[in-house]
Amino acid sequence: MRADLDIIQDWIPTGSRVLDLGCGKGELLAWLRDHKQVSGYGLEIDADNIAECIAKGVNVIEQNLDEGLGNFADNSFDVVVMTQSLQALRYPDKVLAEMLRVGRQCIITFPNFGHWRCRWYLASKGRMPVSEFLPYTWYNTPNIHFCTFEDFERLCREMRVKVLDHLAVDREHRHNWASRLWPNLLGEIGIYRVSGPAASDLQIAV
Repeated sequence: MRADLDIIQDWIPTGSRVLDLGCGKGELLAWLRDHKQVSGYGLEIDADNIAECIAKGVNVIEQNLDEGLGNFADNSFDVVVMTQSLQALRYPDKVLAEMLRVGRQCIITFPNFGHWRCRWYLASKGRMPVSEFLPYTWYNTPNIHFCTFEDFERLCREMRVKVLDHLAVDREHRHNWASRLWPNLLGEIGIYRVSGPAASDLQIAV
C-alpha cells in the first residue's frame, strides 16, 4: 500500500464506515475491508480507476467532488478521507464543509506549496515550481489552488474546524524532528485529521 495510505489507515478504527473521496483504484478501501473490517464507498471520476475498484470488489460511485456530497445524509460515515485532491478542487472550502457534514472525522492530505524548494524555485527562477513531485507547468496543472499548511490551518480556524492530528512529511512520507519544528518550511505533504465544531470533543478509539 502507498506510504501515505499506510499512515492514514492508522487513524481509521476497526469496523468503521468510511467514505474515500477520489479513491483512485480503491487501494485504501480494499485494504481496510480486508484488514480492519471497514465498510463504505469510494467516489471516483476516472473510468479506468472505477473499473479497478470494481475488480477489487470496492463499492464505488462515479461522482465529481465539486458537485458536493448531497447524495449522503448528515453523519453517514465515521471517517471521510481525501488524499491529494484538495488543491485540485474548484471550491475546496465547500467540499471540506460537506466532508464534515457527512463524516464525524475527516482525513485530508495535500502538497505544501510553502515548502522551501517551491520558495527557492520561485525566488531564483521567477517561474512556478516544476519538479519530480510537482511535474506540471502552470498552464496544464490540475492543481488550481496552491495552499500551504498555514493557509489550510487558517481556513480550519475560520470554519471552526478542530485539527485533531497532523503530520508534515517528505515525498517519501517520512517525518522527523525538523519537519515537526518547521512544518510549513520543511514539510512537502500535509496529513491532517480534523473534526467539525459539533464533534470537536469526539474521540474515536484507534
